[in-house]
Amino acid sequence: MGENNNFEEHNKLPELKLDAKQTQGFLSFFKTLPHDPRAVRVFDRRGYYTAHADNATLIAKTYYRTTIALRQLGSGSNSLSSVSISKNMFETIARDLLLEKTDHTLELYEGSGSNWKLVKSGTPGNIGSFEDVLFANNEMQDSPVVVALLLNFHEKGCTVGLSYVDLTKRVLGLAEFIDDSHFTNVESALVALSCKECLLPVESGKSKDCRTLHDVLTKCGVMLTQRKKNEFKTRDLVQDLGRLVKGSVEPVRDLVSGFEFAPGALGALMSYAELLADEGNYGNYRIRKYNLDSYMRLDSAATRALNVLESKTDANKNFSLFGLMNRTCTAGMGKRLLHMWLKQPLLDVDAINSRLDLVQAFVEDTVLRQDLRQHLKRISDIERLMHIVEKGRAGLHHIVKLYQSIIRLPYIKGALEQYDGQFSSLVKEKYLDFLEELTDDNHLSKFIALVETAVDLDQLDNGEYMISPSYEAALGALKAEQESLEHQIHNFHKQTASDLDLPLDKGLKLDKGTQYGHVFRITKKEEPKIRKKLTTQFIVLETRKDGVKFTNTKLKKLGDQYQKIVENYKSHQKELVSRVVQITATFSEVFEKLSGLLSEMDVLLSFADLASSCPTPYTRPDITPSEVGDIILEGSRHPCVEAQDWVNFIPNDCKLVRGESWFQIITGPNMGGKSTFIRQIGVNILMAQVGSFIPCDKATISVRDCIFARVGAGDCQMRGVSTFMQEMLETASILKGATDRSLIIIDELGRGTSTYDGFGLAWAICEHLVQELKAPTLFATHFHELTALAHEKADQEPHTKQIVGVANYHVSAHIDSLNHKLTMLYKVEPGACDQSFGIHVAEFANFPESVVALAREKAAELEDFSSTAIISDDGREEVGSKRKRECNMDDMSKGAARAHQFLKDFSGLPLDTMDLKQALLQISKLKDDLEKDAVNCQWLQQFF
Repeated sequence: MGENNNFEEHNKLPELKLDAKQTQGFLSFFKTLPHDPRAVRVFDRRGYYTAHADNATLIAKTYYRTTIALRQLGSGSNSLSSVSISKNMFETIARDLLLEKTDHTLELYEGSGSNWKLVKSGTPGNIGSFEDVLFANNEMQDSPVVVALLLNFHEKGCTVGLSYVDLTKRVLGLAEFIDDSHFTNVESALVALSCKECLLPVESGKSKDCRTLHDVLTKCGVMLTQRKKNEFKTRDLVQDLGRLVKGSVEPVRDLVSGFEFAPGALGALMSYAELLADEGNYGNYRIRKYNLDSYMRLDSAATRALNVLESKTDANKNFSLFGLMNRTCTAGMGKRLLHMWLKQPLLDVDAINSRLDLVQAFVEDTVLRQDLRQHLKRISDIERLMHIVEKGRAGLHHIVKLYQSIIRLPYIKGALEQYDGQFSSLVKEKYLDFLEELTDDNHLSKFIALVETAVDLDQLDNGEYMISPSYEAALGALKAEQESLEHQIHNFHKQTASDLDLPLDKGLKLDKGTQYGHVFRITKKEEPKIRKKLTTQFIVLETRKDGVKFTNTKLKKLGDQYQKIVENYKSHQKELVSRVVQITATFSEVFEKLSGLLSEMDVLLSFADLASSCPTPYTRPDITPSEVGDIILEGSRHPCVEAQDWVNFIPNDCKLVRGESWFQIITGPNMGGKSTFIRQIGVNILMAQVGSFIPCDKATISVRDCIFARVGAGDCQMRGVSTFMQEMLETASILKGATDRSLIIIDELGRGTSTYDGFGLAWAICEHLVQELKAPTLFATHFHELTALAHEKADQEPHTKQIVGVANYHVSAHIDSLNHKLTMLYKVEPGACDQSFGIHVAEFANFPESVVALAREKAAELEDFSSTAIISDDGREEVGSKRKRECNMDDMSKGAARAHQFLKDFSGLPLDTMDLKQALLQISKLKDDLEKDAVNCQWLQQFF
């Protein structure tokens, strides 16, 4: 029992207070709710919340981390597990379920007894009704997207009709494409769009394909919502879109008619999100065609391998690329745009260079960069504020926040006008001309005038948001009447104090807004002095510790009049606020353009700040189209690793040159830096195509349309997929999806099965990548035998394709010959690694000496057993290798003749007439003679 009390005290658990009648009513209502395993249902008890049954257990275990929090509602077989939830805890639960996870929906009920109704429902893709709870104390990091898919399976694969809606930005999109059996295109679209929820027709497609698609959704952290097939319809779609989309209906009709399956998906999406039910949506949506080929494609494995986005397991913010690059200043807008840019790197060389030009301008002009960042810190989340305004939920404080952001624009313009560097024409075209247009008399100047006329800005210092009385005559008249009554009440107060011979305020107080309206109050001590007048001229209302309250007809009349005027004034204020909000909504297009401009400036300034403030500055990459040029990174570093306090990063060069080193096999010891090296190349290329400077001394990058990463075995046993199977599935998607314009990063392929199978698969995959896909590849491996691929010639079989462009690299390590101690050098150097370091790494991990010794013995036996000779890049025998040595032809023929003589002498021995001792002596002599002759013959030495 003591443990219970301690828990409640520590967690300040609200008390579950229901009488028997309320309990019975609620239990009978709860039984009527349909079963939905995904729904977390929360009940608003006015002041606190509750959850019940399985939901209560889930909340107790997940958020309170103990089942002590559970209470029973009712008794016996009818009792119901329950948990009470404070306002703060409800906010935590809502944020976790809707923003972090994708396995539950959230429902909020209001009512009492047996009479409850659903007032809010939200899913990870549709958070609209809970926005006030989710973002009360936090910025909006990402705008969630709901996708709907309609699949059509045929012989060539599957045609996917995709549509999406971003409910925050009010954008609808359509796409249609052919996909393979792994749904690689669907996966990259889900990643690029930040999809949180996906609608599919119930049991769409064949069951195997269905399972594959469900696996893709799970990998991408997307909630699956199944809808009836008849919702995926196109009837009245163009007419409905005509009401939602800005502008005329003809372009919408033309766009929709260009697709076969995507419009059906869009129909389901509009019905699910109930877009037509909210008239605030009418004329406020934009529709566009989404093209998969506009951006670099990244699948979920690549975003994880390159640590693109934040994870709860990150030790600090610099562990992820987003955390490292997010130095944005605006409230939320910049963060969301950076999130989107990292998942949608550019492919167009001019567009990339345009971003890099602006970053360079900000890097080179420190004063400009610092000034702009200071001004942007004063900019609110314009995008979200306008979303609230358009929804009709805004108050005057939202309008004032917009106004306070807009009045910073002249300062931003002034700072930009001071810039006279080499990119001044771009700065003018991108920012100055645009700002000039947005702030002219027909646009934001009108909004500024509206706020300055309508809002009583003097009251802001008192924290009051009021419409100015001078804004409208009727409001001014009410204000004048209110002030006149206040004056009359004050005079009457003064007169009464004089009549009663009491000091004003100290003796005779005037209380406003009590349950009796305006009343006089005196202390109990003063009461006997004026008792006679009190009983004859006033009405005593109550006598309490704090004094005696009384009134008379005149004060009551004045008080009632004042109360009525105040209510009229408030109601008129409310009408005028609503009018100001409606007028503000008409500026939505201008604010949308402005938020786009400021958030883009914010992200580019963030890139410039990162590039300038690192101990080793970043450099601008040279970008070439994907069909030409090489990938040369000199002195490249991993941005996230070098940002860790405990790291002294050693830079490395990477030269992926067509026809020479386009395919690189990287060998070397564990912990030697292979994984970091291959990842950092992917991260550098991704950063460059986002438009950022990169951590290199010098860089030339041929644009990549896709980065594929097979790094480390993903733990998918939970989904019934073994480590090796997961490895093969990821590799299959590379073989199907990659082209010569992609970048492929593979780390340790083939370890999940036997050595020979694994090596065979790794070799075959390498050959396919080199000969068929011809994509630049970084292949880190422990199979040293793979390094022979660089010397593989197709001379023997003329029909085979020549293997070209394969180069061996290794991460270097130094072994002290005396004590066998291993030192990692973390340098990537040409050539294959000359030996394995596994046993040395085991020594690092403090394995027992007996285990290490046995491991050396067994490794030596196995290496002697191998009969293949592997030659390093310069043709010399590998240092430390125990392979058979190669011999010249003369040596071999001499040795073979001597061996033939030995066999002839042995067969000539009369073993049948000799006893055992004699026979052994003779054989031993023959062997000794052969061993002596073998001293001068390398070929013979292999037999001893």
